Amino acid sequence: MTEYKNIIVTGGAGFIGSNFVHYVVNNHPEVNITVLDKLTYAGNRANLAGLPEDRVKLVVGDIADAELVNKLVSQADAVVHYAAESHNDNSLIDPSPFIETNIIGTYTLIEACRKYGVRFHHVSTDEVYGDLPLREDLPGHGEGVGEKFTPESRYKPSSPYSSSKASSDLLVRAWVRSFGLKATISNCSNNYGPYQHIEKFIPRQITNILSGIRPKLYGSGKNVRDWIHTNDHSSAVWMILTKGKIGETYLIGADGEKNNKEVLELILELMGQSSEAYDQVKDRPGHDLRYAIDSTKLREELGWKPEFTDFKSGLKHTIDWYTENRSWWEDEKQAVESKYAQNGQ
Repeated sequence: MTEYKNIIVTGGAGFIGSNFVHYVVNNHPEVNITVLDKLTYAGNRANLAGLPEDRVKLVVGDIADAELVNKLVSQADAVVHYAAESHNDNSLIDPSPFIETNIIGTYTLIEACRKYGVRFHHVSTDEVYGDLPLREDLPGHGEGVGEKFTPESRYKPSSPYSSSKASSDLLVRAWVRSFGLKATISNCSNNYGPYQHIEKFIPRQITNILSGIRPKLYGSGKNVRDWIHTNDHSSAVWMILTKGKIGETYLIGADGEKNNKEVLELILELMGQSSEAYDQVKDRPGHDLRYAIDSTKLREELGWKPEFTDFKSGLKHTIDWYTENRSWWEDEKQAVESKYAQNGQ
């Protein structure tokens, strides 16, 4: 296992990145962290509140700023790259920030890591693989080959967001092969947990109920996501960073397949509401049917195991966090719902 003393976490004030920062602070007291974050709508200083200032430093800046990136990378021994424009709906409205951040930003980072010989871990998404048939549409209702994504699955992105992430993955792979970049890649399923922006599916429904607004379900709600608690994503990324084989791709998942209707009805149940107390709205364009991750490689080669294997208890933990931290999200709630309303969602 390789030890790192000074790491950069890009996007470390965002949802998944900030949870990783908390994880490293709590579990690896010898590590100092520089967070590089542009603090767009998805980044929030409050996500890093209470962390030790002698170990965590926030630099507000753009990953596409080569001068800044070179300066920071020259003083680090590893970069964990979470920063991304990541909302599918936004990418359908204006793809340009996704190209700039996810492609140009990743290029800027890997060039700096190549220049200074710094270890690079690229955090990506299962959405680069497109989608899978719904279980009910498979022969034998889901038994058999091709049921889950593996590291060998073909790239088939279906939105500007997932296409830009696929592009960044391919850049990292090419830099490993062409220039000897010391890099690994992870593709993770859908995260849930504390600090997730309230435009995303699970926190949107929780905060709707807390605000007295009826929750919304896209289309029939049959679309399936493979949910993982963000703490489990963090532990997996740390393991890949310190034990993973250079040039390899690892898929991170916790066998948490649920369709959106099931998730929403479980949220309603856990919050003391009728399971039918929601409205159906029009489905979004290009809405992927199903994601499912096969994390065998990560578990068998590196020995990783998820902590939150019971989705219901993980969801209860998440609901409790949003209930106890209303000040974190209330100021933004009206603007988020107004934006959705303009699109009939």
